[in-house]
Amino acid sequence: MAKVRKRTLPSGEVRWLADYFDAGGKRRAKQFDKRKDADAYLVRVRRDLQLGVHVADSASITIREAAKLWLARCEANSLERSTLAAYAEHVNIHIVPLIGAKKLCQFNTPQVHAFADDLGEKGRSPDMVKRVVRSLGAIFVDARRRGLAATNPVSDAKVKTGDRRKSKRPEIPSKPELRKILAAAQGKHRALIVTALFSGLRASELRGLKWSAVDLKRGILTVKGRVDAWGEFGLPKTSAGERDVPLAPMAVNALKQQRLSVANGPDGLVFPSEEGTPLDHHNILARVWTPLLVDAELYRLHPSRLDDSGEPLKVAKYNFHALRHAAASLFIEQKLSPKRVQTIMGHSSITVTFDTYGHLFEDDAADQTAVAEIEARLLS
Repeated sequence: MAKVRKRTLPSGEVRWLADYFDAGGKRRAKQFDKRKDADAYLVRVRRDLQLGVHVADSASITIREAAKLWLARCEANSLERSTLAAYAEHVNIHIVPLIGAKKLCQFNTPQVHAFADDLGEKGRSPDMVKRVVRSLGAIFVDARRRGLAATNPVSDAKVKTGDRRKSKRPEIPSKPELRKILAAAQGKHRALIVTALFSGLRASELRGLKWSAVDLKRGILTVKGRVDAWGEFGLPKTSAGERDVPLAPMAVNALKQQRLSVANGPDGLVFPSEEGTPLDHHNILARVWTPLLVDAELYRLHPSRLDDSGEPLKVAKYNFHALRHAAASLFIEQKLSPKRVQTIMGHSSITVTFDTYGHLFEDDAADQTAVAEIEARLLS
């Protein structure tokens, strides 16, 4: 039976002992300076015992220990290598050094906010803060599943980071800029650039694309997998990632030339390295994309880095992912429905499509007609 007992220490000081039995019948106790705190603690204990979620403070593990269990479970679930590496980085670089020694039972929602603020003050980007806090929440979810935590304080925390007024619209090259890119894309990597622009495939999907998934007669390619940062083949990014993508005539012609000029290696890759293995993403950026944009005069001067000649280093105006954004904008311009754009782009949901490209679906002429009709009806 749970109760609060008065206890007098040898020093003469008075303490209040919250005494109870846990769900396993083991006697537990926690000491407080004030009776009201002990009474409040027992109220929470009784509630948690009724819900079957109580974890005694003495039985609670640290966030460091819980994070280790979570990472082991992620690995057992065969998550992608890049995902595991990102989670391990969140734990080892951001979570454990700051709050790893705290027990799960001692961590509450205000402390989640304090942790997020601390990350920001230490120079972590707003995006990184969000990802780390999300991983912290996953640690608590796993701990609750194991019966090691009674609550998930992260679920009640609405962490806000950065300037919410910052535009979320992606940077998309203009049509004149895209024509410059196509004109500059020559040689053995032309097919890669042309296919990326007219298909909207992710870089990982392009690197993992095989000839068995390309139907040049029908002008369609099928996304069946992708290649991660370590060159390992895997499934598409989401379940919606497996899809058929129509190809423009220019892309079909570029791929036909690619088929004739590239040896069919053991993996049957459309865009292999010279060794027949998947292209390295960093090599694509350094050896293909950046030189291409410099040749097309689509570059910026780095504010602090210099090239070999001592001049400001020229860096690409857009990242490679901008070709995917450009493809989506061209699909939308051709009046493809939002659902069709979602399918071709391989977005996990229509929400992702609207969050990223919603502004491109706007029809200014229709909006002007609508507000004019509203005015006419109001004043008639």
